[in-house]
Amino acid sequence: MNNNDTKPQKRFLALDTSTSSLAVSVMDNDQLLTEINTSAERNHSVYLHPVMAQALEQAGIGMDDIDGIAVGVGPGSYTGIRIAVTAAKTLAWANRIPVVGVSSLHALAWGGLQAGRDQHEAAAGNHWVIPLLDARRGQVYTALFAAEAAGSKSKAPERLAADGIRLMEAWVDELNERIGQLCEQERPSAVYVVGETDLHAEAARRLSSWFGDHLQLVPYALEGRWLGYLGAARLSAGDSDEPHTLIPNYTQLSEAEANLLRRR
Repeated sequence: MNNNDTKPQKRFLALDTSTSSLAVSVMDNDQLLTEINTSAERNHSVYLHPVMAQALEQAGIGMDDIDGIAVGVGPGSYTGIRIAVTAAKTLAWANRIPVVGVSSLHALAWGGLQAGRDQHEAAAGNHWVIPLLDARRGQVYTALFAAEAAGSKSKAPERLAADGIRLMEAWVDELNERIGQLCEQERPSAVYVVGETDLHAEAARRLSSWFGDHLQLVPYALEGRWLGYLGAARLSAGDSDEPHTLIPNYTQLSEAEANLLRRR
């Protein structure tokens, strides 16, 4: 029996413009109906509404059929995040439906992890996932998540460290120190560094002393389905954010990192 046969039908729209990828998906409860992912850097404001309309058309529904909206709140491009967040808040208010903010980095980590596992056979044990978005001047938007190697694709990675903007070199130092403080049984068996990895590959490879071939660098662009899964989980549980106070996650460097950057 299809899981949706036992659930009230609820359709959700998910959108994200925090990265160079404009990602939109339409969900039926926790099942993906359709998604559209386009590379539209610096043109999100032009393409967002046509892409949303196209996604709804492909799903065979209209905006009147949508029961809730999920939006990526970043962190990421300051200008980009605001476009999707403003659109989501406006649509939620106009249609009197709930809206929830979702971590763009969490969605990036989930999708990047699956992309990495599709490319390489997964090692047994616990895996770490480190999503990266370039923030210029040696900085990255990043976080840390964990997932079981044998875990289901339908289970999101669990958060170990908050979203933030960090100096990449300092972040790798922090991760190496964190790993060193764990006993051997608690250390991850593999690490996936996912997202905008090219500019930060050299620094990321400093983790390889622990993991060797089980350190995977996975170039990956955000896909709407993973944002949709995260958003549907919150919306299906009855969660919602206040549209008037929902804001993008504008992160800042720690004081120590900011001082270090100023000295460069």
